[in-house]
Amino acid sequence: MAVTVRIPQPLRNLTGDQSTVQTNGTSLADCIENLDSSYPGVRERVMDEGGDIRRFVNIYVNGDDVRFIDGLQTKLNEGDEVSIVPAVAGGSC
Repeated sequence: MAVTVRIPQPLRNLTGDQSTVQTNGTSLADCIENLDSSYPGVRERVMDEGGDIRRFVNIYVNGDDVRFIDGLQTKLNEGDEVSIVPAVAGGSC
């Protein structure tokens, strides 16, 4: 089941500077594993040692935050778009 994954700038060195890549998976967890098979290092940058999404990484499926759906078990369908977005911290202006 092909899905499109939007890759943030900090991870593009792993994908040959591609901003989007295609992968397969019926769940977000499958998608990340398949991404890591094609682009080693993605999983360790997105997931922590316990196998959860890192707290400073946000992942969206079709614009919906997976933390409010089913996390890594979020189901994916053909043509879905997964966006990996690193959290942005700010300071005072």
